[in-house]
Amino acid sequence: MPDYIYLLKNRLSIHQRNALDQIRLAAREAGMTVFLVGGAVRDLTSGSPVFDLDVTVQGNALKLKKTLEKAGGKLWGEHEPSRTLFFRFPVGVTVEISSARREEYPKPGKPVYHWDTVLEDLRRRDFTANAMALSLNEHSYGLLMDPLNGVADIEARQLRLVSNYGFIEDPSRLLRATRLVARLGWQLDERTQTRFQNAKEEKTIEALSAYHRGYELEEIGHEEDGLRVLAAMEAEGWMHSLFPAWTTASADASALEEMRKLVTQLQMQGVSPDISAVSVHYLTAKLSPKDLAALKATFVRPGFVEEWNNLDHAAKEFNKQLMGKEAATPSATWKLFTTADPQAVLWLGLTSKAPAVQAKYKNFFTVWPEARQKIPHALLQELRITPEVQGYDEMISRLFLGVIDGDLETEEQLRAFLEPYSPPAPPPPVTVRRTRSSKKSGEKSKVLVEVAFDGDADADNALQLDEDEVAEEPIEDVEDEDESEPPVSLPPAAKKGAPALKKLVAESKLNFPVAKPSPSTKPEAPSSKASPTAVKASASPALHVVAPAKQVKVHVMAKQPAKPAPPPAPARGHSSKPAPNHAPSHAHPAGKKPLPVKPVPAKAAAAKQAPAKSVPSKPVPAKVVRGPVAKPAAVAKPAVKHSAPGKKTAAKAPAKVQKKPEPAKKSHPAKKAAPVRKHK
Repeated sequence: MPDYIYLLKNRLSIHQRNALDQIRLAAREAGMTVFLVGGAVRDLTSGSPVFDLDVTVQGNALKLKKTLEKAGGKLWGEHEPSRTLFFRFPVGVTVEISSARREEYPKPGKPVYHWDTVLEDLRRRDFTANAMALSLNEHSYGLLMDPLNGVADIEARQLRLVSNYGFIEDPSRLLRATRLVARLGWQLDERTQTRFQNAKEEKTIEALSAYHRGYELEEIGHEEDGLRVLAAMEAEGWMHSLFPAWTTASADASALEEMRKLVTQLQMQGVSPDISAVSVHYLTAKLSPKDLAALKATFVRPGFVEEWNNLDHAAKEFNKQLMGKEAATPSATWKLFTTADPQAVLWLGLTSKAPAVQAKYKNFFTVWPEARQKIPHALLQELRITPEVQGYDEMISRLFLGVIDGDLETEEQLRAFLEPYSPPAPPPPVTVRRTRSSKKSGEKSKVLVEVAFDGDADADNALQLDEDEVAEEPIEDVEDEDESEPPVSLPPAAKKGAPALKKLVAESKLNFPVAKPSPSTKPEAPSSKASPTAVKASASPALHVVAPAKQVKVHVMAKQPAKPAPPPAPARGHSSKPAPNHAPSHAHPAGKKPLPVKPVPAKAAAAKQAPAKSVPSKPVPAKVVRGPVAKPAAVAKPAVKHSAPGKKTAAKAPAKVQKKPEPAKKSHPAKKAAPVRKHK
């Protein structure tokens, strides 16, 4: 299905669209709905050129006469019984405006009109290909109405009667069928062809009314190839009933051929004349004056006859302008050709034999159009002048006229003319430089550090730092150890480092992402012992953190003063089993849960400092796990089975890491630390 909004915009000429806009405005002011119907919709759908416009309004079309005359239309004629107006709009646009109606035929050729809707108007038409309408109203513009499936017949290129009695009720449909077959090259479908032959044998053409006789005679003159249509009508025998004196012998075939050539040249230069008056003049060139006057009297559009009679006068006026001072320069002559009456331009070019006139026609067709090739498109591109620039069409027209006058020949002249139209240069593009990423990882990893203080309301603060800023400490080799490794307490120095760390987090003024705990796992109760993997916290303002391979949750907790420090972790190479007096971290009897731990206030606690532990692997952004704030719990029950007396059950560590032995102190003998591996 074609897009009719697109077809209305691109298949119709600018002058036809202007005429339809005036009709739409007049119908809206009168409170009527308006539709494009008939041959115009058929030609839009089939791809044929659109010459005449047929418009139907739901209401009395005669009320639009004065409004359209004020809008610039010229009334060519009217038919009051059918409420039909014939208008001529500027630059050769012919429009037929009628009221939507339903027809009854008590006798052949004598219709009775009933004013109805547009759908009923479509059902009373001649052929299904003509029984289509396009809405021109505001909220349904471009909507196709096809109640009789005329699109299918257009695709099949055939004419099918709407009514089985169409040729008998209205004999003018016989003439219309012959004319459309000659113009479009279509065929009648089988049943329509049978009815056509039956109506022809029964001589129903004799019931043709005088109005339809004059209408069909005038339509021959409005055809693009009137001579071919006249020959088809004569071959069917219809001209004997219409106007016997008018035959193909009355036409000037050679003049018609010259007219078609000249029309083609004018159209190439943007001049589109209506050839109706000139065509009918040559089609009746050999008729006697008496027969010619009688033929003109039958036409239903007196305005068309007037235009036919005024061809010589209009050409004479145009000749005066062409030879006068108004056309002293090539640019002025070009403007005159493109703005004058197209019918007068056509008729003067066909009838004038003056060398000066023919020379200007030759310049208009061949010499001056070559100046379009001199338009400096490279210079236009250099000056950033594109069709999107405001006033581009007017600028190109002025440039062309200056070239044919010889005022713009050199590059300096062209540049001086075009520079005022050049838009300002766009700002230089902004180049965003990206730092080189590590070979092992395409992007810088982010380290999420969660520092939780038991008993403090700020336990959920998190810090996000770049790896390049925090990974400055050497990374030591660590070794996985058994899950039963006892927790390590932090030295009292952590108490001093905690305020400094909290101050650093507060001053960073960043929006730190906080990862929510997984809904599948329940938060474990905080233990009195630190997690096996801890982050080094000190009173120094610089914070050095190494991105762990897995999610790390760090709790800085205060050690109970009565509890002795746990023994150091076994050295590398030794068994990873825990000491006899320590219970495994996750060794709990079946069906029993670890006992809750009574929290100790952070202000009264002193935590030992533990060195940072990490696994030397590819940096992966660690998710922040928000540790729950410890709440006061009930008094601890006796120690669970397999747990040492006086020890609390530690939470399960998220990662298996080897603990670095604590630095040597007087109270604890120091062991040899694991070798240090530098950070790449």
